[in-house]
Amino acid sequence: MSNQGQNLYKKAKTLIPGGTQLLSKRPERFLPDLWPAYYDRAKGVDIWDLDGNHYIDMCISGIGACMLGAADPDVDTAVRGAIEKGTMATLNCPEEVELAELLIELHPWAEQVRYSRCGGEAMAVAVRIARAKTGRDIVAFCGYHGWHDWYLAANIGSGEALKEHLLPGLEPSGVPRALGGTALPFRYNHLEELEAIVKKHGENLAAIIMEPIRGHDPQPGFLEGVRAIANRTGAVFVFDEVSAGFRLTCGGAHLLFGVTPDMAVFAKGMSNGYPMAAIIGTQEVMSAAEKSFISSTYWTERIGPVAALATIRKCREKAVHEHLIRMGDLVQRGWQKAAKAAGVEIAVSGMKPMSHFVFAGDKNRAMATLFSQEMLARGYLASLDFYATYAHTASHVEKYLRVCEEVFCIIAKAVKEGSVEAMLKGPTSRSDFSRLT
Repeated sequence: MSNQGQNLYKKAKTLIPGGTQLLSKRPERFLPDLWPAYYDRAKGVDIWDLDGNHYIDMCISGIGACMLGAADPDVDTAVRGAIEKGTMATLNCPEEVELAELLIELHPWAEQVRYSRCGGEAMAVAVRIARAKTGRDIVAFCGYHGWHDWYLAANIGSGEALKEHLLPGLEPSGVPRALGGTALPFRYNHLEELEAIVKKHGENLAAIIMEPIRGHDPQPGFLEGVRAIANRTGAVFVFDEVSAGFRLTCGGAHLLFGVTPDMAVFAKGMSNGYPMAAIIGTQEVMSAAEKSFISSTYWTERIGPVAALATIRKCREKAVHEHLIRMGDLVQRGWQKAAKAAGVEIAVSGMKPMSHFVFAGDKNRAMATLFSQEMLARGYLASLDFYATYAHTASHVEKYLRVCEEVFCIIAKAVKEGSVEAMLKGPTSRSDFSRLT
């Protein structure tokens, strides 16, 4: 059986360190030696690999970037218009002002906007602005916020610091040792851990950075408590909305919780697969950007703002977030029902538009690999995650869940017989951050 994707991936690993540009797209994280690896074309939830095989994407939807579905016709039409008019010139594109007005309209607490083109980069901009505003160095953070030095500095001298922050084992190789102690983590819903950081470093705390929501809802008073600590210490309070933004409401998820940050950062779904990111904030905080050098040529290109305008307007017009929540709810309840029927124990978590489950037991990684293997054989790109898009329909979900139950039954039988690893056609998938060669 031909697998041009895996053959190309083997070549890629000799040409590209790590094989891919994004850890989350490495085939070893899904189905080593068998995952298609590359796509030829994609439309909505349909993906065709290099061999012409067709799959339904019930997986991570471009790592959450394709919130409307791949190649959304309205966004792509707007982008084609931008291309025809020229995407880069000596002068600035007016759409960046139009987008700023729209973002501020959706977030009345915000007054100014800066742009970049991806989430990790935008978070680095937010940290720079916060440090410029306060004249301080230390950042307290909760969750995963990208690959830049400010964040990985948390693991200098302690490989365990980021263990509770989505990606364990992130090595700080190449990060200046002098940055050790400048980024300090606290866990979601553990206000006492932030208080401990403040007790020791409050006078030098530049920023408190966190996602408003991810795997669990905030406990009563948690977000309000973080806001109060920021007020008390003078630290800049930043919400990382890179993942949550526009999925639970048209704008930042923090709007649902009634807690206002000093800055919020958006990327991923705000432009449906076209590179775009935004940092919004109060004038008092954002004006500090003028005291620091924050500048890049491709932050001025036209496609990103045009795609973001088209995406956000469609999200508002179609109430896209309501659809994403419905699809995610169907999947979460369907997983639980299918697992119960098959006699497989799973734990379901995540906000509904970005749902996740794990298998119980010491064979959970092998079980996850077998799940992806058997779902792929039945025409689905599937893992332990499901990121809903506007292109997903109830019919897609219903058919997917029927196949899930069938595959869960196969897994249950394999567990009972002790044959999970024997059924794998390749190695077990890798869940941690490690060198994949």
